[in-house]
Amino acid sequence: MKFIEILRMAFGSLSVNKLRSFLTMSGITIGVFSVIGVMTAVSALRNSIETGISFLGTNMFQLAKYPVNGGGEGPQRRRIEMRRDITLDQAMRFQRLMEGYSDVICLKTFNRNGAVQAVYNGRKTTPNLTFGGSNEHFLAANQHTIDVGRNFTPDDVDLARPVAIIGQEIVQKLFLSENPLGKIIKVKDRTYTVIGVFAAKGSQFGQSQDDIVIVPITRFLNDYGSERVSINIATQAASQLVYNDTMEKAITAMRIVRGLDPEEENDFELYSNDSLISAFAKVADIIAAGSFVISGIALLAAGVGIMNIMLVSVTERTKEIGIRKSIGARKKNILTQFLIEAVAISLAGGVMGIVLGVAGGNGLALMMKASLIFPWNWAAIGLIVCSGIGVGFGFYPAWKASSLDPIEALRFE
Repeated sequence: MKFIEILRMAFGSLSVNKLRSFLTMSGITIGVFSVIGVMTAVSALRNSIETGISFLGTNMFQLAKYPVNGGGEGPQRRRIEMRRDITLDQAMRFQRLMEGYSDVICLKTFNRNGAVQAVYNGRKTTPNLTFGGSNEHFLAANQHTIDVGRNFTPDDVDLARPVAIIGQEIVQKLFLSENPLGKIIKVKDRTYTVIGVFAAKGSQFGQSQDDIVIVPITRFLNDYGSERVSINIATQAASQLVYNDTMEKAITAMRIVRGLDPEEENDFELYSNDSLISAFAKVADIIAAGSFVISGIALLAAGVGIMNIMLVSVTERTKEIGIRKSIGARKKNILTQFLIEAVAISLAGGVMGIVLGVAGGNGLALMMKASLIFPWNWAAIGLIVCSGIGVGFGFYPAWKASSLDPIEALRFE
């Protein structure tokens, strides 16, 4: 028999039991969907991070009390919680020690106590603003620019002036067609004069970067207290060539201001854009491993389902197999036909799982404002795995069908 004829007969047999074939391949669809969906979303988010979405500016690194992941859980978290806060005095001493090594040292801290809302002339923003204090280097350290107005000056910080720079969303909600410069807004029952407006940055991972209010760090600490407040210090190296040297100097300076002995370990964290990417990659790998386990179980169950349905099909078509053998069909023809049927069911489920997985993964990425992708490598792996499942779990039923004795098969009722 020609292969094309065997192929036609295989698909003809599948079309006779459409519902059974669909239900069988749905198990494959679920397994493939779970891994392709997760890997599509993770790959899209990782691609966005690696192609320019950064927490810090160019050649920046940050010193802080807490690591980028917050410190985890259990004893490690408790150990980090016991660390001393980085005070403003320590941060300013660090700044003096780094003179000549870095011209951009951003001191910053953010509100951690409840929701924040800005109010002007009876109009209010949503109560989820990013509110904090910083110095004149906040723009460079956080990749912001000024749209209108001005940045903080050293005098604003030294004199703790009640001034603020606000984001575009706050302008749209509070000032409508008014010029916000010079206007007085109220934040957490304190008043600040608007001196500048950040240029729009849009959203990152589903969170707006334009609903932000920044005041001088000295004013922030005067208004809300310095107890249980730790300062983050973002430092910029002059170039990539001196990045590592600047980082080493910063670690030494920080150990000095923290009063650490030579044998004591650091009681602060240091991280950069690369470490943020690495931290995300670790989380992504854990998520991927979990999706592999779930999809592996689903695919194994689906493979067993394929074998079961194919064995039922062999039983139902025993007489047909006997007739075909009696008129000249060879063992390999029967084997090939049943294998094609098993692989066709598996591949159809795999293709449906890939389509749904890519759509679902990109839908999640779109919600997180990440770029859309098609994971060609994972799609290819999915098709290969589905083909393997079809062959692996379909071989025994196919072999059983091809090994039937034609005389006994013809007698089967």
